Amino acid sequence: MKKLLFISFCIAACGLGAQAQTAGPYSWSNLPKAAVPTFKKDTFNIIKYGAVADGITLNTKSINNAIDACSKNGGGVVLIPQGLWMTGPIVLKSNVNLHIDRAAMVQMTDDKSQYPLVEGNYEGHAAVRNQSPVSGTNLVNIAITGGGIIDGNGTGVWRAIGKDRLTESEWKELVASGGVVSENGKSWYPSQSYAKGNAIKDVSLLKPGKSLSDYEEYKDYFRPNMVVLTGCKKILLSGTTFQNSPNWCLHTLLCEDLTLQDVHVRNPWNAQNGDAIDVESCRNVLVENSTFDAGDDGLCIKSGRDEEGRKRGVPTENVVMRNNIVYRAHGGFVIGSEMSGGARNIFVSDCTFIGTDIGLRFKTARGRGGIVENIYIKNISMRDILHEAILFDMYYMSKAGSTLGLKTFPPVTEATPQFRNFYVSNVACNGAETGIFVRGLPEMSIKNIYLENMVLKADKGAELIEANNISLKNITLESKNTKPLINIENSTQIKLDNIKYTHAEQLLTIQGERSAQIQLINTNTSNAKTKVEFTSGAESKALIK
Repeated sequence: MKKLLFISFCIAACGLGAQAQTAGPYSWSNLPKAAVPTFKKDTFNIIKYGAVADGITLNTKSINNAIDACSKNGGGVVLIPQGLWMTGPIVLKSNVNLHIDRAAMVQMTDDKSQYPLVEGNYEGHAAVRNQSPVSGTNLVNIAITGGGIIDGNGTGVWRAIGKDRLTESEWKELVASGGVVSENGKSWYPSQSYAKGNAIKDVSLLKPGKSLSDYEEYKDYFRPNMVVLTGCKKILLSGTTFQNSPNWCLHTLLCEDLTLQDVHVRNPWNAQNGDAIDVESCRNVLVENSTFDAGDDGLCIKSGRDEEGRKRGVPTENVVMRNNIVYRAHGGFVIGSEMSGGARNIFVSDCTFIGTDIGLRFKTARGRGGIVENIYIKNISMRDILHEAILFDMYYMSKAGSTLGLKTFPPVTEATPQFRNFYVSNVACNGAETGIFVRGLPEMSIKNIYLENMVLKADKGAELIEANNISLKNITLESKNTKPLINIENSTQIKLDNIKYTHAEQLLTIQGERSAQIQLINTNTSNAKTKVEFTSGAESKALIK
């Protein structure tokens, strides 16, 4: 009976229309568009450049020579035909479509000497990295297409892993293969070089007066992102599987007109920093009809970190992500935490998240700065979410602490982040720890969040902390822990409209002397043993009719 009720709730929620919304020049009926590259039909088969598909021969020169020849000839298609192709780093060139046949696997070599140290960018900072398996910089008109596979050889070669993320037999096998076990016995590192780098804080940051050679003893620690495209325009990734990345899988930085269609990312669930795709400081982006199985965040928006990101000042904007599936990631759709350049005009629809730690995940922290605004999300299905179905948190990787009774706040500066103007509708989640969690800063509330037409089956209902102008409308909360079903702390202008639930020990708790202008309307309170409790300085006048 409960299953039938949940299904009927989902049908009802998804059948209700979202309120009309616009994001600057864009709306759901007029979405941002990305220009798509076009290519000459000339084909350059890597076999003609000496490539051998035996899984042993290193084909780095052959593949890159074919790419160079294609680009110099005005562009076209570089064909990687059927076979197992071992290679080192591949460097893309303008006007080249790297086409990987459905029956082809491009296997990145485990010989780390093939990946020289380079000046790169990681987690929003200029950083030392090993050269990426696939890269391109300041290119125009590029693509990776075809139904084949690019394997980054991350497992056992590049990535560290914790003992708690393996079975006992898997741990014993890994230790026996070589590498280094940490002093406390809880982690495995692929080499002593990695272990040295891991022991030094911010070892990868490029420091004035140092050359790349100064970082050689820590080389193995600087795991490369698998595909890195920087400063490129008119990009297409279509049909290809990208798997087993050393670090992030797909990283686009400062790019324009990016299209991903029918792309597949496959990383082990325990792949450290195994993000599926990180779109950083890019504009005009379309990601559709793709599947992501990630060891970290799935669909992720970034724009630089802290002061360095603010100086760059390039937001990720004009993005459409639709008809995608995300498995086992830390977050299904994510913004942050490196969002210091801002993010805006982002549309996410018709996506499914299965077994992710968090469903919709928006994270930042003091020091980041940046404004994230005009985010539009609808038609999201989730199942077996480990923690929050919907999370807004401005205390990422930092201790929050209670703001109850707090009289003085840190000043608002350019380093103060802002989340505002989010519109999320038609969400169904079957299984989560918490349905909705919103936590802003006392000096900068999370503002203007509109959540509508949802069915959230979770252990706990909703919690709103340091929030302003939050609307929950037509929300069904099927929760086990209902004392309270909804907790509000030091928040203002909260509108709870048509909240549905089966039973609640306590429907609402309002905490903090700064809580005010809270409305509970069109809601049946008879199924709650206690309607509302005011604590920690909150007054009854905070709840208005």
